[in-house]
Amino acid sequence: MRDLRGQLATNTIRNYLTTLKTLHQYGPALTGHGLRSDPWAGKSARKASHTAKGAVVSTPAIPPEQWFPLIRSAWTYVHTFAPDILRAQQRYQELVDKATLVGDHDVRLDRYLADPTNPIPVHAEAGHNPGRVHWSLLTLMIGSDHSRRSNVFRRNMSTGGQRITRVKKAVAQGHPTTTGIIDDLVLVEHSNGTSASWHPGLDPRALGFERCMLRNACYVLVVGLSMMRDSEIHEIAPGSIVDYYGTPAIKSTKRKHDPGLPIKHWWITAPVAEAVVVAEQLSTRPDRLFPPLLRHHAAVSRSDQMLDAFTAHVNATSARTGLQQIPPGQIRPHMFRRTMAMLTDQFPGSEIALGIQLKHIASRALANHSTQGYANADGSWAGHLESAIEVARFRRLEDLYQEHKAGKPIGYGPGAEQMTQIFDDLQHSVRARAGDASVERALLRKARISIRFGVLNHCVMDENNPAGAACLENAVVPQGHKGPLHDRCRPDRCPNSVIGPEHVPIWASERRNLLTLIATPGVSTCRREALQRELSAVESVLDKTEGEKEQP
Repeated sequence: MRDLRGQLATNTIRNYLTTLKTLHQYGPALTGHGLRSDPWAGKSARKASHTAKGAVVSTPAIPPEQWFPLIRSAWTYVHTFAPDILRAQQRYQELVDKATLVGDHDVRLDRYLADPTNPIPVHAEAGHNPGRVHWSLLTLMIGSDHSRRSNVFRRNMSTGGQRITRVKKAVAQGHPTTTGIIDDLVLVEHSNGTSASWHPGLDPRALGFERCMLRNACYVLVVGLSMMRDSEIHEIAPGSIVDYYGTPAIKSTKRKHDPGLPIKHWWITAPVAEAVVVAEQLSTRPDRLFPPLLRHHAAVSRSDQMLDAFTAHVNATSARTGLQQIPPGQIRPHMFRRTMAMLTDQFPGSEIALGIQLKHIASRALANHSTQGYANADGSWAGHLESAIEVARFRRLEDLYQEHKAGKPIGYGPGAEQMTQIFDDLQHSVRARAGDASVERALLRKARISIRFGVLNHCVMDENNPAGAACLENAVVPQGHKGPLHDRCRPDRCPNSVIGPEHVPIWASERRNLLTLIATPGVSTCRREALQRELSAVESVLDKTEGEKEQP
């Protein structure tokens, strides 16, 4: 259990403890007598596993300073470095397939050295005497078997020594050399303005290692961006990308809480699909997308080791790959699921989508308490999310200002009039200073315009002066709350409401729907009166659009 604490969430460990305690409790009734003793006697499974009470998910989110460099590094490997690794893998396999143990090695060597386009492989890594001939790879390149049985360049044989001398002489005379199975690797830009190959040379040893790192990068993208459980990812087989309700998805087996092991689908984005396609070309088994590439006797790869190895490799090679260093800190598979759920929850109405993608099935709209727990905000992301939201808000404000400059209406109602006045004043200031676009942008940012963009309207309420806000009338404002109360918004009569051109079709559609319902035979009097009140509010909003024509 101590080993599992570093790999699994506390809730999962609690389930294991519950099973073990149950085996002890019902031991007398079991054929094998269960467990003789309870290692956690006197403690509940919850207390022994340090599981928090309630629906709060104890799994921490991956901090943004780790998340972004990790995901970017994985994407760079999958999208940029993968073509080189796969090309080297294919070339190496071709050499192995053509190699033979028997034959005239001298003739092969002569023929190889006679062609200057055939490079002599040399070691590139500092730990292998850089510049020294890579005899094993050269054996393979001339078409001979490079196993231990090969004696092509064996030093304790006269023929082997003679061949070594000929090769060294060719190198000394300027015969072209190479540091890997293939040349022309992708170039990466460095901070000092120079560019170089991302790897010094993909020889067989380096290729095997980079294949593992590429496999690990594929895993990072799948576990990071799909919200699949680790067990579900290891059930993915090659060829599992399918079309599910018109959208690309991965099919896999859901094990948790499902004894029937049903096949489920997870919708995916383009980066995940690309990672799966690359992983399929690395997989050595027809039933596993992520099998062990070195420990062939093992059933599945150790996900925690894959993550640790990839992080360590990125940090160790960042000087040549140009990848950003990943700060130290434990990263485990279940933390990706928690992080993506938390990020997705920043979008309105995301709970149902989260419930579907996380496979939290319940009668309440396909989501349950676990869904809410996964989506809870994380303190380490607070500053980043606030900055991201502020950047997105300012970008939309800029678009609104540019539309005003172009003479287009930015909206209707008292709130729009406030915005128009602010934009007019800003334009006067820019002209008075003879400023350019950069001055204009700086003044717009300095203006600190209070605006919240919405689907049905925008709100320009000033938190420091909320007088007149309809949502605050006769309302009990929660302690510490600032800003509007969105669930009490009244676009029909609030002076802070802005009805944008993009909102008008929505309100017009609502009016048509209400008119249809009111005209429906059999509607009760009280229901019709309620619909009339709703219609009055909608028409009040549309009246502010100054005659905006309703689309049929």
